[in-house]
Amino acid sequence: MPVSGQHWDPDRYACNARFVADLGEPVVDLLAPQPGERILDLGCGDGALTERLVALGAAVVGVDASDDQVAAARGRGLDARVMDGARLSFADEFDAVFSNAAMHWMRDLAAVAAGVKRALRPGGRFVGEMGGAENVAKVSEALLSAHDRFC
Repeated sequence: MPVSGQHWDPDRYACNARFVADLGEPVVDLLAPQPGERILDLGCGDGALTERLVALGAAVVGVDASDDQVAAARGRGLDARVMDGARLSFADEFDAVFSNAAMHWMRDLAAVAAGVKRALRPGGRFVGEMGGAENVAKVSEALLSAHDRFC
């Protein structure tokens, strides 16, 4: 079971939340992966963006706390492993750590940050995107407004 207590069904995720990976493309651009780089995808989910990193020539290891999501990523032929983001077992192995829309589900961010730092080679980089307080405030306001008008 993922740290968040959330169950992640890969089929439902692909059907209802594929936009998360689609919106993550600018984060991939910010990472600017180079052929041959070794990258850790923290919170890889079903591997949609992991697959993109591999297509750009990187050697990628994806980790996720969801057994089902990791199985889906492995089904894409990816190196994906079940691992809690707060308990990363890597040391000086990666040129970069990438995370898209995952860290806001992880409760112990201090442990996650320490694991990311430990996983990176000297001079390595971290590029991540996550939800934060009020990051969807305008969307929430619009939904509440529509609800008030129509209900």
